[in-house]
Amino acid sequence: MDSKIAIFKGRQIRRTLHNNEWWFSIIDICYVLTESSDAGAYWRKLKQRLKEEGSEVVTICHGLKLLSEDGKMRETDCANTEGIFRLIQSIPSPVVSLFVRS
Repeated sequence: MDSKIAIFKGRQIRRTLHNNEWWFSIIDICYVLTESSDAGAYWRKLKQRLKEEGSEVVTICHGLKLLSEDGKMRETDCANTEGIFRLIQSIPSPVVSLFVRS
C-alpha cells in the first residue's frame, strides 16, 4: 500500500493508494475545510447527521490504515475522490463555498 501526503491550502491531507485509486483522510479534509480544533469530533457529529438523513456519503467511506501523528499506522475513515466531493458538499463552511464555486 502506497501512502503519501497531499497538500491543500497549505495543509497536509493524508492519503493512501487503495485498489488503484487515491483515498483521502476525511478527518484531514474536515480540518482543512472547517479549521475545527477537533476535526475528529466534527467528523463523528457530521457522520451521525448524514446517517440520520440517509445520506449515502457515509456508506462510501472505508477505514484504511494511515500514519498518525504518533508515528503508528491507525485505521482512519477515508473516501475516494468522488466521496470527498460529496462530503465537501455536506460541510457548511465559507471555505467550502469558495471551493465549490471555483
